[in-house]
Amino acid sequence: MKKLFIKLILLGFLSFPVVNVMAADGLPLNVALPALAENQEMLVLEVNLEPGQGSAPHRHNAYVFVYVLEGKVNMQVAGGEMVTLSPGEMFYENPDNVHTVSQNASDTETAKFLVHMIRTVGTPVSVPVE
Repeated sequence: MKKLFIKLILLGFLSFPVVNVMAADGLPLNVALPALAENQEMLVLEVNLEPGQGSAPHRHNAYVFVYVLEGKVNMQVAGGEMVTLSPGEMFYENPDNVHTVSQNASDTETAKFLVHMIRTVGTPVSVPVE
């Protein structure tokens, strides 16, 4: 049942062009994905960042969808522009991206976002990159 649910969700993604960020009052996100192997899963995590907190460069080896719930978050992948996201906005990374910036944009307020990853079962959530 879980695999069927994920496949139904993914079918909705397959017919749309790639869009990295959309405004809260627009279409949240449409990303075309290739056909997925049987050993894929969707992992959903909630990330809470303290004021000014961020992470070192890393990669996820997954399709990553970030949805901001509270605060403002700076996001950037290697070769891309840094964006500052507010509640209701999304960010997308493909499996080949190196996530160079992931940080709370505020020095006084916390930030919270949901991360949805489509990844190979059992792989690490994040891998450090030098």
